[in-house]
Amino acid sequence: MGKFNETDNTAINLISNGTEITGDIKSNGDIRVDGLLTGNLTTKGKVVIGPTGKVKGEVYCKNSEVSGTVEGRICVSQLLTLKVDSRILGDIVTFKLSIEPGAKFTGNCKMSESENNEGASFTKTKEPEKSVK
Repeated sequence: MGKFNETDNTAINLISNGTEITGDIKSNGDIRVDGLLTGNLTTKGKVVIGPTGKVKGEVYCKNSEVSGTVEGRICVSQLLTLKVDSRILGDIVTFKLSIEPGAKFTGNCKMSESENNEGASFTKTKEPEKSVK
């Protein structure tokens, strides 16, 4: 009876095969992408990108399992797993990384020093400001 104000994070948000979304997505729960997302994805939960899934943009999450394609930066505060058919075209920032033989990765990888690194999960790296003279 006292649970009316609590959020239910057990639900999984699904972008199914054949669905195309353009725009940024922010969530507190888990997300599975089997379709196409053109935009940034930020969640406090887990992101699963299925074999038919494709993300063109940045991904910020707690854990992630990739079987599809990511074209952009992926920042995972705990564990990033790249499955055999996965394809990453961009930079990776994570605490732990698991890569299966056959996975393809083109970009740079930075392993964070500590788990739950807020810089790896939810904040975007600020580019250095250029001074104008």
